[in-house]
Amino acid sequence: MKYLMLVCVDPDHVPADDDGAPTIDEWFARVKENHVIGSRTRPGADATTVRVRDRQVLLTDGPYAETKDLMAGFDVIDCADLDEAVAIASQHPMAHHGVIELRPFWPFDQD
Repeated sequence: MKYLMLVCVDPDHVPADDDGAPTIDEWFARVKENHVIGSRTRPGADATTVRVRDRQVLLTDGPYAETKDLMAGFDVIDCADLDEAVAIASQHPMAHHGVIELRPFWPFDQD
């Protein structure tokens, strides 16, 4: 099953000098057989939110959600189950410094 890992920064969290977090290169070396794709994203200030209301396209500068946690990137991982996805996410450096949100993919042919 594929999972989307939303990699989020917590701007209020100040990590300790040695908090045991691996580097991103160390994390990738451990999980490369499960890694499908991933990338950093531009800051929320560069986001554009798109809505259609009454057949009109409405654009808003900035992110959709008003939250202190800021999405910094994403990864897609392919895992046997949620337990494996959690194990991989918990090894990501941002699990130590921010938040990782896991969302399973929902194939169109499944209810």
